[in-house]
Amino acid sequence: MLPVAVDAMGGDRAPEVVIEGALQAAREGYPVALVGDLARLPAAPAGLPLSLHHAPDAIGMDEHPAVAARRRPESSARVALRLVRDGLARAALSCGSTGAWMAASLIELGRVPGVERPAVCAALPRADGGRLVLLDLGATVDTRPEQLAQFAVMGQVFAKAVLGVASPRVGLLSNGGERGKGNEAVKAADRALDGLPLDYAGPMEPTTAFRGGCDVLVCDGFVGNVLLKTAEATAELVGGLLKQEVLREPQHRLAAWLLAPALKRLRSQLDYKAVGGGQLLGINGVVLVGHGRSDARAVTAAIRHAHHCAGEDLRGRIAAGIARAFPAPAP
Repeated sequence: MLPVAVDAMGGDRAPEVVIEGALQAAREGYPVALVGDLARLPAAPAGLPLSLHHAPDAIGMDEHPAVAARRRPESSARVALRLVRDGLARAALSCGSTGAWMAASLIELGRVPGVERPAVCAALPRADGGRLVLLDLGATVDTRPEQLAQFAVMGQVFAKAVLGVASPRVGLLSNGGERGKGNEAVKAADRALDGLPLDYAGPMEPTTAFRGGCDVLVCDGFVGNVLLKTAEATAELVGGLLKQEVLREPQHRLAAWLLAPALKRLRSQLDYKAVGGGQLLGINGVVLVGHGRSDARAVTAAIRHAHHCAGEDLRGRIAAGIARAFPAPAP
């Protein structure tokens, strides 16, 4: 099995936590190709499916994404992606700048034929126990209706291939469920989605979607990124307030002890570290985006997820889905 190429130098806490997460994934049997400055990487332990690849440069979190990606061909990000391009790795992962990672992916791998813009997606927990695929989460801030339609197709393929949803329902994020409601961009996207060969559930409020109204929720990258960060902040806020209340009274602590297993399961569902990262859809390869704040556990989870996506031929299935939904005009 080919490895997942991991950008060891990307992320707020790189390379230490990335190395730790990669080592844990290798101990679990997941092959990893760790890419970075060899002077800062430890020797690969004997017997583990872990290889080291030298990259003398790195893209900083504070650099202009597109400019840095172009000007740093020997950065750890681009070297990792070249391993995928050259058939030496089955997927690539970075916890560095999302913008730089996307720009580097476009340079080294290009787009799936027919895709105008990539989109970042992630699967979030729903109230009914299912998962909600949300995209775009920040790859494309300003989108046209046709691009949102492509996001819908890619999100549907992801839900079917990776999550195993037989017939994913697609919703369009809006401020109401009535047709004709929302701004002009939402109205135009609604018309574009309505003509696609997929199970389109129409415009949808976040509450309806998270209660199980759809399996895929489509929006532009600005709105999606704000929604995701709001969800993360809300989960942290609720957890903090709950802890304060538990510590307020002795009897509450006993109740918390009894509920500890249930609370642990709930926290694992809401914690981004349990999944590890989002998927960059529309790139001509399997590419994952880790959270900049990722710890070692999140890196390990992302590597597992990358292997799973590659095993399901996600890139090929997206290409087939786009070709079916948007057939090229006859010559």
